[in-house]
Amino acid sequence: MTDRHHLLVHGRTFAAVGDRGDISGYRGGSAPDGMFVRDARHLSRWQLTVDGAVPDTLTPVADGDTATCVLVPRGGRDEPPAYTLFREQAVADASFVESLRVTSNRPTPTTVRLAVTADADFTDQFELRSDHRTYSKAGAVRSRRILEYGVEFTYRRGEWQSVTTVTADPQPDAVEETGTGARRLVWTLDLEPHGTAELTLRVMARPHGDRRALRVPRSPAAVREQLRSRESEFTRGVDLPAGLPELAAACTRGLADLAALQVPATGPDGEELRVPAAGAPWFLTLLGRDALLTSLFALPYRPGLAAATLPALAATQATRIEPDGIAQPGKIVHEVRHGELAHFGQVPYGRYYGSVDATPLFLVLLGAYTEHTGDTGPARRLEPHARAAITWMLDHGGLTSRGYLVYRADQGGLANQNWKDSPGAICSADGTRPHGPVTAAGAQGYAYDALRRTAGLARTVWQDTTYAHLLEQAAGDLRDRFQRDFWMPERSFPALALDGRGKQVDALASDAGHLLWSGLLDKEYGELVGRRLLEPDFFSGWGVRTLAAGQPAYHPLSYHRGSVWPHDNALIALGLARYGLHDEARAIAHGLVDAAAATGHRLPEVLAGYGRDTHPEPVPYPHACVRESRSASAPLALLTAVGVV
Repeated sequence: MTDRHHLLVHGRTFAAVGDRGDISGYRGGSAPDGMFVRDARHLSRWQLTVDGAVPDTLTPVADGDTATCVLVPRGGRDEPPAYTLFREQAVADASFVESLRVTSNRPTPTTVRLAVTADADFTDQFELRSDHRTYSKAGAVRSRRILEYGVEFTYRRGEWQSVTTVTADPQPDAVEETGTGARRLVWTLDLEPHGTAELTLRVMARPHGDRRALRVPRSPAAVREQLRSRESEFTRGVDLPAGLPELAAACTRGLADLAALQVPATGPDGEELRVPAAGAPWFLTLLGRDALLTSLFALPYRPGLAAATLPALAATQATRIEPDGIAQPGKIVHEVRHGELAHFGQVPYGRYYGSVDATPLFLVLLGAYTEHTGDTGPARRLEPHARAAITWMLDHGGLTSRGYLVYRADQGGLANQNWKDSPGAICSADGTRPHGPVTAAGAQGYAYDALRRTAGLARTVWQDTTYAHLLEQAAGDLRDRFQRDFWMPERSFPALALDGRGKQVDALASDAGHLLWSGLLDKEYGELVGRRLLEPDFFSGWGVRTLAAGQPAYHPLSYHRGSVWPHDNALIALGLARYGLHDEARAIAHGLVDAAAATGHRLPEVLAGYGRDTHPEPVPYPHACVRESRSASAPLALLTAVGVV
């Protein structure tokens, strides 16, 4: 497939279409192709032909809230196109809508045979990842039913049932079989001289278990208005700096993306909430770490994100031990999935707790929200959840028994359970992976901050000074241990992690900047680390690399071993500002803002680690999420970081 993918996102629904607006059902590559709702592909083929041929692209789909393109029949210079097709598409909640306008370019009547081939394979997103895994789906049955105005596709496997309905206005003249399971909707259009005909096609997805009464919007224009209203709601009232127009533009773009990335969730009492999804296309769902960091970055500007994220995560907090999902009482969820494979237990991610840092970050956000807003309601309501989270950190998390938060590789899930969660991300400078339980540096900073902030809540909101004192003592002890065990004097830098024997994992990594954000390092060490992160082997010109160049483990196109992550850099910039390193914070902000300006002011999930001195344009990482909530909120964190100067 040579088409680029263009992503349309609306809450829990997204569609990836090609330059002509088609969906091919392609099963490989760096991005999924199709329309997806709740982890399932509800539209796997959507291909337009005119007079039996695929039209040429006059104007390809451009990035935007809707997908618009202009198509013409194939021809030559001496044979001008007989007609022009104007195509616009949009996604809304569990739906896809397309407007097709065919305009004749001839002075005589013209007949055009237009067809749209549609199919729904209901493939789970995990089946489309390039990880060479296959999944048995015994007993699965797909069926098709012709309707007066279109066609209905149904998928059944045991108790699991999903439906996709395609309708058209005007109704098709025929719905034809194709021999592949797809169905072809066909119209014969008689056009007057220079006349126009218009069609509207609507796709409604009904995922398993979703019994809501939904309607497909009447047109892409209606969706566009709905999205603009939501974006306006998110951007309204945010005071952006007139003297920093590029940063202001990145903040505006990020807020608009956050508006589109809101997905439904429920709170402890069943209340309906909207929380930031991690990102599209692969993670359009609630991920604990991502939602927490997004809410922290946006807290000074959009505290409502935190107010929704906290109860949503409290509602999914583990209450018992479940080894398959790495659940332990008090632990905050890492990932929530709604797809078929999760439902049948073929992937562990229905509710998956493979994160060592979501639990302390939950406490950090609860404390930060209370401090910033003065609203003590969430802290009072979620006191049992906060205490359970502290208990997890001390007991199952390892703070009491091992002195640190520790994780072990999960054979069926994630090998690494800190933010750098890809295989091999935690390594020594030479690339060697640690053996045994892993103690990741960044998670210890989060734990330190969580203990301190929760102590503040205990003292000021819960009126429990004894508990506050215990937490403050635990935080102080953790800080002393960390600087003793992690600091590498010969490099004036903290280790990335400790292995199962307590040996330092000596790669020079960006995680050290997270320790500045958490305040775990004393001032002298913090200043050394902050300045080191801006040296050329770390700082690419666009941002700080996840791993400093020059180490054998470094690779500029790896996911976590040399790439540049905007959210990672946002945390570093906040940490630099905390330690008074304002010039360094500004350097990171300028690099990221320039990178955003090169891509329409939108920061991707991750960039390649190539230096700006040799590559004057940022090099994209090939498998990055196009829209990612942490990256969307990163410009707001940069605004906070440079705003304290």
